[in-house]
Amino acid sequence: CQPCGPTPLANSCNEPCVRQCQDSTVVIQPSPVVVTLPGPILSSFP
Repeated sequence: CQPCGPTPLANSCNEPCVRQCQDSTVVIQPSPVVVTLPGPILSSFP
């Protein structure tokens, strides 16, 4: 949530920004999980 950080007057925007930041983290978390799934499967194949 840096886009709201550089704005000192965005103090009020910090709250909504943090909410959006959490959403971004949730979307990034499933990304590594999907990569880890095929990881062990590919290793088990060979």
